[in-house]
Amino acid sequence: MTSGIGMVVGGMSVDTSATDDLQALAQALRARGWRLATAESCTGGLIAATCTSLAGSSDWFDRGFVTYSNEAKAQMLGVDPGLIVQHGAVSREVVCAMAAGALQHSRAHVAVAVTGIAGPGGAVPGKPVGTVWLATAVQGQQPLPRLLHCTGDRAAVRATTVTEAIAQLLRCAGETAPPAATR
Repeated sequence: MTSGIGMVVGGMSVDTSATDDLQALAQALRARGWRLATAESCTGGLIAATCTSLAGSSDWFDRGFVTYSNEAKAQMLGVDPGLIVQHGAVSREVVCAMAAGALQHSRAHVAVAVTGIAGPGGAVPGKPVGTVWLATAVQGQQPLPRLLHCTGDRAAVRATTVTEAIAQLLRCAGETAPPAATR
């Protein structure tokens, strides 16, 4: 591939390294016989759109949940509303519950969840614009959370989050032992 823009998804440019990671993720998931689910808040479905921009993604992509509101997080993913009240929607606890919920409410073996503040508004004390929690989860294991501090405007925060989510999924699918039972 050439350097620069690898693809454009939903008006968002995805750089070549992310495109390469996406190709590698697809190969890793196919090799394991795994399916992927996404649970997205601040990215509004861009991770799922990026994944499904690849021809043949139906081999490994199960479904995406866009849970922008707190109510959607509770209804679609089973996130305890008490977690949101206690920790806020943008928190380690909520993103882990989102990732676990995506696995529970799908036929996927691996899931990624993101919740954050893409801006330009929405910042609260201790959680500035660009604060994003990301978690990956593999069936039968605890979710692995990661805090991102993204810079730039709304589009940049969302694009960085998509790129980081794909990279984290690739690490997860490439390094994690396959689950004992498959769905």
